[in-house]
Amino acid sequence: MRIGYPCINRSIGCRGDRKFRLGSWSDTRFEATVRDNLACLARILEWNRQQGILFFRITSDLIPFASHPVCTFPWQQHFRGELARIGEFVSASGIRISMHPDQFIILNAPEERIVRRSTTELAYHAEVLDLMGLGTAAKIQLHIGGLYGDADGSIRRFIGVFRRLDPLIQRRLVVENDDTRFGAAECLRIHEETGIPVLLDVFHHSCRNQGEDTGEMLQAAGKTWTRSDGTMMVDYSSQHPGKRAGGHADHLDADDFRRFLRISRPHDMDIMLEIKDKEESALAAIAIARDDPRFVMR
Repeated sequence: MRIGYPCINRSIGCRGDRKFRLGSWSDTRFEATVRDNLACLARILEWNRQQGILFFRITSDLIPFASHPVCTFPWQQHFRGELARIGEFVSASGIRISMHPDQFIILNAPEERIVRRSTTELAYHAEVLDLMGLGTAAKIQLHIGGLYGDADGSIRRFIGVFRRLDPLIQRRLVVENDDTRFGAAECLRIHEETGIPVLLDVFHHSCRNQGEDTGEMLQAAGKTWTRSDGTMMVDYSSQHPGKRAGGHADHLDADDFRRFLRISRPHDMDIMLEIKDKEESALAAIAIARDDPRFVMR
């Protein structure tokens, strides 16, 4: 069991998700921005390893505008060495990597232009992981998408688009439940049709479910992961006390996290903390999980 956080480290003085306005595009600006982002990512991963944080979600902004027509810079060749070195460090350190494209990636959209744009963006994510030399346990997670007034039709559209994707993208994808439209049961239905693993967001499941408790759904989701997919991935957060239902917490709720570890036994999993203070909560969660026999810390 690894514990991690997404995208940004607030402790080391760089972000790794720098970008610029499209109107300011130049090859020189693009090259410098990507080089800085990759250098920061390497620093984040080194810091994480030293702290025993062995799960990390790479920002989609690592290569800004990579899937946009404006980007004709051959970044794949230009940064091949840097990406390979980062991937070698990841593999040698036992770190698990994931990515999560932005909300505009909607495979079940009725408009073909949105599907094309989404597919191009997914291809970029898969290419980053491939250039890092990471196996198929490095995943790209996404939601089913919109309801568009017809939940069944929207699910069928998602399945149809998934089946048309390049296998290099298909092997990376996992589908995640959300808190308002499609729950874990709908994700399991998609798995039955496609074989895509189900990433259970336990907080979203607490907001939207069909009466299944978390332990029951963890068991069902775990069965969708094969050896080549790696250990089951889950997203964890808790309710922010001052926000509407579904608002993510700013800090780790230690009691709730301990409860989650108890009810999740004996399922093995890698836990992504979707909590606002990122590495601070990851360190707090690791301190709590040290005595759990599933926990890995090198």
